[in-house]
Amino acid sequence: MTPASDIAFSPAVKSVQKRRGSRAGYARLEAKGGWATAIDADLAGFIAGMRSFYLATASKEGQPYMQHRGGPPGFLRVLDEKTLAFADFSGNRQYITTGNLAENPKAMIFLMDYQNRQRVKIWGTARVIENDPELTASLFPEAYRARAEAAILFTVEAWDANCPQHIPQMLFAEDVAPTVDALKARIAALEAENARLRADPSPSPTPPHERT
Repeated sequence: MTPASDIAFSPAVKSVQKRRGSRAGYARLEAKGGWATAIDADLAGFIAGMRSFYLATASKEGQPYMQHRGGPPGFLRVLDEKTLAFADFSGNRQYITTGNLAENPKAMIFLMDYQNRQRVKIWGTARVIENDPELTASLFPEAYRARAEAAILFTVEAWDANCPQHIPQMLFAEDVAPTVDALKARIAALEAENARLRADPSPSPTPPHERT
């Protein structure tokens, strides 16, 4: 059996790895079976907190396409150890992803957690389910303002987590809003106190017990 990492490590890729000196390390990984092929508890927890991801597909001729998908935490669902699913929200109605998957099911999900500087790549296949309103409704995030046109099911074949190198740390505005509001209130109070002191620069009376 070929290692799971062969889904990305083609002979051409391995040739470059050998030429640039990383082949031996990846060969040891391959000897153990390569990358993980099922969703474990750690990956499921990581996915549950995601508010966005990138979905890559390609046409039959191999023309690649990358699409951003966003929603509230949990909009990308783990159905079982091999299956991810999400509601296909209405967007600009170009349907490039839908068309690509109709003729080439190979797909990839790229998850980036900028706050914690973590990234996960998931290879597999995907299919669009257009005529199952019950499934689509079950995947729709509660109280989310959007319209779902279909459901997309993603079958996991392999996944890999990368190191945090070169990932910039960024935070969601809604997460830091309470802290920013508190700082703004504190600044306003200090500015008001400063203005009061400037308007009345006379020193406060010395308490009797401190007089000499």
